[in-house]
Amino acid sequence: MATGTIKKVVADRGFGFITAEDAKEYFFHRGALDASLDFDRLAGGERVEFEVEASPKGPRASQVRAA
Repeated sequence: MATGTIKKVVADRGFGFITAEDAKEYFFHRGALDASLDFDRLAGGERVEFEVEASPKGPRASQVRAA
């Protein structure tokens, strides 16, 4: 499980980006959040844990939850 910080949220499009502790950036979709996070209340700066999964456009975050 990786850890990081919500970097940016694009609320009107339903996605955002996480900066991991290793400085890599991961895309996430609002559907990847678990019940501990409310997409509509994310502002950036929240600490999270997540899994990294492959996608056609490169690695992305899944199973994102509050750290």
